[in-house]
Amino acid sequence: MKILVPVKRVVDFNVKIRVKPDGSGVDLQNVKMSMNPFDEIAVEEALRLKEAGKAEEVVVVSIGPAKAEETLRTALAMGADRAILVETDDAVEPLAVAKILKAVGEAEQPGLILLGKQAIDDDCNQTGQMLAALLGWGQGTFASKVELASDAVTVTREVDGGLQTVSLRLPAVVTTDLRLNEPRYASLPNIMRAKKKPLDRRTPADFGVATAARLRILRTEEPARRMAGVKVGSVAELVDRLRTEAGVL
Repeated sequence: MKILVPVKRVVDFNVKIRVKPDGSGVDLQNVKMSMNPFDEIAVEEALRLKEAGKAEEVVVVSIGPAKAEETLRTALAMGADRAILVETDDAVEPLAVAKILKAVGEAEQPGLILLGKQAIDDDCNQTGQMLAALLGWGQGTFASKVELASDAVTVTREVDGGLQTVSLRLPAVVTTDLRLNEPRYASLPNIMRAKKKPLDRRTPADFGVATAARLRILRTEEPARRMAGVKVGSVAELVDRLRTEAGVL
């Protein structure tokens, strides 16, 4: 079985982002970029399934600028077999991403597509669901446990009331949650080997997909600064402040 894992290049989660002075977006100049953490978990899960003998090949794919090759090389260093870069400088929205991934999936014919439940830059949480709908495959979202059989995958997913377990016939789309696993670090020898692993370059036009934006960002603003806390002398004073200042009571 082949497992396809889409990954996205995003601002590293440790970086404190800055909004551009004109409010047109986030300032990406000289900012450290890395693989989306949820996608990193998906790569790790695919590798574990391969190591368990449940899959023969792990293919990673990324849609973005030429620099996204670094993200793919990271996945290759973790243990993925080969990579596909769909190169574009456009800010590709979830629907266009899903359409491109549909075309890649039809070309690669994977038994399972594993991807992060959302990206930490736009927080959309849409691509996996759109992809499953376009392909007509079953989907298991927010996976905290994945068990793969020859013709089905069992997904334990996190819901508001606890955990829900679903069984999906293959091929299927599964999106990963944070508690699924702990991604491995790539060793130096594997980083060197990753430079020689195959990486295929394509464009959205190769798949007949237009990446023109359907949404327009009007303005980006930083959140308001939180006010410092106030120490009160008694419960009565706390209740009075909640009533008169916070308007809670």
